[in-house]
Formats: sequence, structure tokens, C-alpha cells
Amino acid sequence: MSQAIKAEQFRALHTPGKPLILFNIWDAGSAKAVAAAGSKAVATGSWSVANANGFRDGEHVALSLAIDNLRRIVGATELPVSIDLESGYGDTPEAVAETIALAIDAGAVGCNLEDSYPTNGSLRHKADQCERIRRARKSADAANVGFFINARTDVFLQQGAVERDKESMLAEAVARAHAYAQAGADGIFTPGLADLNVISQLAKASSLPLNIMVDDRTPPLRALADQGAARVSYGPRPYLIAMKAVEDAARTAFGNG
Repeated sequence: MSQAIKAEQFRALHTPGKPLILFNIWDAGSAKAVAAAGSKAVATGSWSVANANGFRDGEHVALSLAIDNLRRIVGATELPVSIDLESGYGDTPEAVAETIALAIDAGAVGCNLEDSYPTNGSLRHKADQCERIRRARKSADAANVGFFINARTDVFLQQGAVERDKESMLAEAVARAHAYAQAGADGIFTPGLADLNVISQLAKASSLPLNIMVDDRTPPLRALADQGAARVSYGPRPYLIAMKAVEDAARTAFGNG
């Protein structure tokens, strides 16, 4: 199956009310396991990839390693593959464009591109992030693959977000979703958002399919679907589950269970 066809299939899986479920993976082995379980696509999670390779999240994994890891994942499955590129591995929009080109060359059909700085997690100015997305879009379109840019906004992950007024955070998320759509994004990803009412309002207000990430506060999948979610990601949870299983098995083997 060609990369372009995989990209078309991946895009079609983003259906509000019937969300694409991504049980995020970190290497070729986990990709095979998730594919065998019946997944329709696979996607890396940067936190999991970083920890599996002995690094912290936040672009501490070298881009060359991340791309090589992606290439092995693409070679291990026939499913569409999306890569978490964090903030795009570059201070400039031009660098982000080069990163996108590398991911497409390695076989990816989509990526996550976040709007916070990897150094401290603070939000970039909306206009600056739009320029980064525009350059990413231009780079992707040059490859003629139909590459899916999932624009992640970290509005709901900012310090003090739990205490902040929900309406102001919603307004900021909607404004960014509109701006990112105009810049060429294909989806909007809002980690940290777990309030069903806010999810519903954002899904209705944005032209982009809404991606929710599972955490301890996330409502059940059916409720997310009913409120218009088009994609649900599990982030680092699969990696944590796997490592806990390994640790528990090792404890038993060592007689420490």
C-alpha cells in the first residue's frame, strides 16, 4: 500500500462521534503488538519514545534517533503511522519544515506539532505557531502525500490551568484552533482537557477534528464520542502499563513479588 493511500485512510479515520483510537507506541515491537490487537493506525508518543531510550521528554531524543525509530516502525507494520514531533525540532519555521520532510521520507503519514516551547512548556505566540504550521504544511504538500498535521495546543496544560476560568481557556483554544486551521493544520489536539462540556463546545466551534488524550480524569470513551471527539490518544499510558507489567514479572522471578 502506498504512503499516499495510507495517508488518505488515516485522514478518513478522524470521524466526530466515532473517534480513531490510538494506543500510542514507542518502537517497532510495540507497533506490532498494537497492530495485532486490531488497531487501524499507530502513533508514537514522544514521552514514551524518550523514556524507552533513556531520555527525558522535551526533544532530548536526537531528531536522527527519532526518525530512525520511525523508519523501523513503518517497516514493522502495514498500518498508517503518525509521529509525535513535539514542537518540530527547530527554533525556526524553516527547521520545522525540514523536520516534516524527514518524517515523510521515513514513511509517516501524519504528525503531532505542539505550540509550547520544549524548554519550559510555555505557549508560543499564536502568530509564531501559525507560521511554523504554514511552513510545515508547505513542506508536507511538496511531498504530495496528504500528510496529516495534528496541531497540539497546550492551553489546558499551562501552570495553573486547573484554577483558571474554563471559559477563558476555551476561548483561547478556539482561537488557536481557528488560526491553526487557516495555517494548514488538519486536526486540533488538546491534552489536559477532560471537561465534557468544554470538549463539546470546542468540538462544535472548531472546523478541525478534535483529539483528546486519556489521563486519570478523562471521561469514558463513549462520552467523548458523544461530545464530538474524532480521535482519542493514550499518550504515555501504554508504555507505563508495559513497564509496570515487566517490573511485576521481574519481581516475581526474583522472589520479590
